[in-house]
Amino acid sequence: MKFTNFLMMAVAVVTAMPVAAQFRRTPTPNDTLQSVRVSPKGDITFSIYAPNAKDVQINAECTPWGQQVNVVKNDVGVWSATIPGVKDGVYRYNFVVDGVTVQDSKDSGVANARALAVVTTDKDAFFANKDVPHGAVAQRWYYSKPLKEMRRMHVWTPAGYEKSADKLPVLYLIHGGGDNDTSWPGVGHAGFILDNLLAEGKMVPMVVVMPNGSIDTPSGNVQDEVPIFAEDMIQSIIPYIEDNYRVMTDKDHRAMASLSMGGMETMETALYHPEMFSYVWVLSSSFAPGNKDKYEAERIHLKNDADRIMKNIKQLVFTQGGPEDIAYNNCKETLKLFDEAGIKYEFSEMPGGHSWHVWRHNLRDLAPRIFK
Repeated sequence: MKFTNFLMMAVAVVTAMPVAAQFRRTPTPNDTLQSVRVSPKGDITFSIYAPNAKDVQINAECTPWGQQVNVVKNDVGVWSATIPGVKDGVYRYNFVVDGVTVQDSKDSGVANARALAVVTTDKDAFFANKDVPHGAVAQRWYYSKPLKEMRRMHVWTPAGYEKSADKLPVLYLIHGGGDNDTSWPGVGHAGFILDNLLAEGKMVPMVVVMPNGSIDTPSGNVQDEVPIFAEDMIQSIIPYIEDNYRVMTDKDHRAMASLSMGGMETMETALYHPEMFSYVWVLSSSFAPGNKDKYEAERIHLKNDADRIMKNIKQLVFTQGGPEDIAYNNCKETLKLFDEAGIKYEFSEMPGGHSWHVWRHNLRDLAPRIFK
């Protein structure tokens, strides 16, 4: 009995202790550190507290192409680097501390294991989160027949979809290499772009499907992923959407658009199955470079199926981020093959390189042109 009373008293004392006493520690500069600071001029300063680190690097999409960021450590253990004059946009970044990639623990951590730095001085930007009716972005899981595993996709439905009985057209929108299905709704700001376009009456209501185009293969070669994803689109992704969403199921109400590696996947899917798509956009992409592009054109039967492709695909568009886009020259070589096959297409470019800055503009320009 005495032991029981003692135990009860001890528990009471511990319970009565201030919470702060249980977690008392020495304050550090990390307590008040802002890991990302944006100046009115658009300069971004990235900072991380790593007092014992010997080397810190910053990987940031807002870094000018080919330039190295100089990261400096101060006397309290904070490493910082400033990138000047960054344009309005959404950019991913991470830190590399002594060779180990580290996500910013102070950020919300949106998008594909890399944090986001949102730089928007213009609140009217086409990708901004505005006071308009917003649609929903849902995470959905489906069974992939070619891969024999569960896979994930994100699906945007427009504001009011839940209360409507209308069937809508579908845009399949795929990311690039090294990313996944969180990229377009995350760094791509696809949901906000679509919300704003719809609110402004610039596009028709549609369902936008953002699958995971990245597939692990034994070779690790991007080219090996492409045909597998095309099979997944035809056998699993499209059937899943048409079984679970109120959508139209004919080719005139189906579009596909993708960037970089995803552009290869779009060509693989749509050119093999032109009777399934009326609108095809290839963003910052091409067939495999070098002699492989001619092999790819032959494998897809580009010349033999030219009439079939032109009969079915109403709109075939290639875009680039200007000559600084790493896919620019490859794309030009690919387009020569389309010329030789007699396949008509549109081509457009804008400054910005191989970047989300360009692809967000592409989506803004693409969505109003389809299903009309």
